[in-house]
Amino acid sequence: MKRNDVTFLLVVGFVIWLAGTIYYAYRGPAILETTKIRYWGAFVLSSIISGVLCIGILRWRHIAATNWASAALLLVLPEMVGEVVALSNLSIFIPNLHTTSAGKYGAFLFASYALVLAIGEAVTLGARP
Repeated sequence: MKRNDVTFLLVVGFVIWLAGTIYYAYRGPAILETTKIRYWGAFVLSSIISGVLCIGILRWRHIAATNWASAALLLVLPEMVGEVVALSNLSIFIPNLHTTSAGKYGAFLFASYALVLAIGEAVTLGARP
C-alpha cells in the first residue's frame, strides 16, 4: 500500500468519525432512546452502511485485496480513538444523549467497527493463495 493511501485512510477515518459524532449529537436521542424496533433497525442499518462505505472506499482507492485488512484497520483506528474521547466525554460531544444511552451508542460503534474489520480480514484471507 502506498504512503498516500495510508494517510488518506487515516484522514477519511477521522472525517467519518467527525461526521458520525456530529450526526449522533443531533439525532442520537431519536435513534438510541426510542422503541426497540427502531433501535435495532437503525443498529442493523448503521452496520450495513459502514460495511458498504468501507468497501466503496477501498475499491475506489484500488487497494489490493491482500491489503484490505490493514486498510480497514487504518480506516477505523481514528474512529475508535475518537470514540474513546467522545464516550468518555459524552456530555460534551453528544450533550442531548442521556448517559444511560452510552452503552447503546457504544454497541452501534462496536458492531460497525467489527463488521469493517471482518470485511477487511475476509477479503485479505480470500486473496492469499
